[in-house]
Amino acid sequence: MANIKSAMKRAQIAELRTVRNRSVKTGIKTSIKKFELALDSKDPETALAAFKVAVQKLDKGVAKGVLHKNSAARKKSSLARKLNAM
Repeated sequence: MANIKSAMKRAQIAELRTVRNRSVKTGIKTSIKKFELALDSKDPETALAAFKVAVQKLDKGVAKGVLHKNSAARKKSSLARKLNAM
């Protein structure tokens, strides 16, 4: 445990941000899994709707600084390829 007041505050803030970032990342993973399930169901409308939600969450993760923009772009590209191959 830190002894300096500013170091204690930084540790506390890091912990809060970790929790917040984890929830955003979990939401992204969940939306991607829902998209994969929609692809398996062979329903284009459902897959497209799930794709839009997943892309939205990825973009929001980039905006909040949780994901790197290239990482999100790679994931979006992969999802788009799967959608187009359907």
